[in-house]
Amino acid sequence: MRSAPVDGAALEYDRTGSGAPVVLLHGWPGDRTDHAEVAALLAGDADVVVPDLRGFGGSDRDPGGDHALAAQVRSVVGLLDELGFPDAVVAGYDIGSRVAQQLAAEHPDRVRAVVVTPPLPGAGRRVLEPQAQREFWYQAFHQLELAERLVDGRPDAVRDYLAHFWNHWSGPGFTPSDARLDHLTARYAAPGRFTASVGWYRGGSGTVARALVEQPPETPLPTPAIVLWPEFDPLFPRDWSDRVGEWFGAADVRPVDGVGHFVPVEAPELFAAAVREAVAGG
Repeated sequence: MRSAPVDGAALEYDRTGSGAPVVLLHGWPGDRTDHAEVAALLAGDADVVVPDLRGFGGSDRDPGGDHALAAQVRSVVGLLDELGFPDAVVAGYDIGSRVAQQLAAEHPDRVRAVVVTPPLPGAGRRVLEPQAQREFWYQAFHQLELAERLVDGRPDAVRDYLAHFWNHWSGPGFTPSDARLDHLTARYAAPGRFTASVGWYRGGSGTVARALVEQPPETPLPTPAIVLWPEFDPLFPRDWSDRVGEWFGAADVRPVDGVGHFVPVEAPELFAAAVREAVAGG
């Protein structure tokens, strides 16, 4: 299904199940199929909507378009409006986590609860430490025209590039299948698609750019938040969870052992259980 355009950009999405509204948001470098198993697990309890974010997958993706945080939030709000959802539980990882958090901050009446994995606010200048910079190099690379010349429109380069992150960011017990990498390569390899996906970083929405300027609100956001913090995410050490409460006044930070960055893909049962708990109101 496709949404009505917001700012000229329509979202492609899947919808399944019935019950309380749930929106699942994917990350980079993925698409809405990252949540396929989670959506199937929730379909008996919730009305589950899983969009490709603006600039990704089957959604509109102008290589020079606005795919940064504020635009992503506008698109999700537009989808909620179109579907007639007064509010929803919104869950996401990576980029999807940031969008869910910002949606709750800007439109608290539309978000019953969030279920998110890192990134969360509070990293601060720790993103500049040597170990962090060894991991976050790609966000600076994405700012360069060189990234387009080396990767965009080149299926073999796209596959190798995406495979690096899916293997490096995953936990030790998970390896992305060839079928998964083939699917994502098809999504990212057509000319302009890789460039559209890194519009998130070029718009200043990446962790490094945000961590250096973000300041906690005077009053932490009251939206209930279940934060699933993986053991083996090389981008986000667990000690970076120490300031989550400055932004979220009702945050329940839970360590997730044995899992890497891609929590909905690596541990869909656990992620779905947290969403189901948020739907039930804790």
